[in-house]
Amino acid sequence: MRSVLIGSNVEIGANTTVDRGSWRNTVIESGCKLDNLVQIGHNVRLRKGCVIAAQSGVAGSTTLGQRVLVGGQSGIGQHITLGDDVQVLAKSAVLRSVNSGGVGGRPALPVRDYHKTKALIKRMLTARMDPRPESESVV
Repeated sequence: MRSVLIGSNVEIGANTTVDRGSWRNTVIESGCKLDNLVQIGHNVRLRKGCVIAAQSGVAGSTTLGQRVLVGGQSGIGQHITLGDDVQVLAKSAVLRSVNSGGVGGRPALPVRDYHKTKALIKRMLTARMDPRPESESVV
């Protein structure tokens, strides 16, 4: 039977759940900060200095590298690896491994692509709501 190993200087917020490991230990290394209402699945490994904001979840058998930052209301799928210093924007759904940089959105994209996509959608919606014919629209 496996268990949960928690390093020193770890903060775990209210109503946070950490599942014990099934085939390996669930490990939270030193210096990690877990906000309120965070779910850590079985066999997860959080390396040193990870910070996970409220209402986020990390599915089973996932590994977060050192100093990974996860924004609130984010979800990280199972059997995924996030490299050192990866940043996950709030309300993101990470479905694939990420080696470096930041990701955001549903499904998560590199931050630059995420912001470009949001801007494009905003422009498309604004153009759709503009009552003037296309020839008179201001760009």
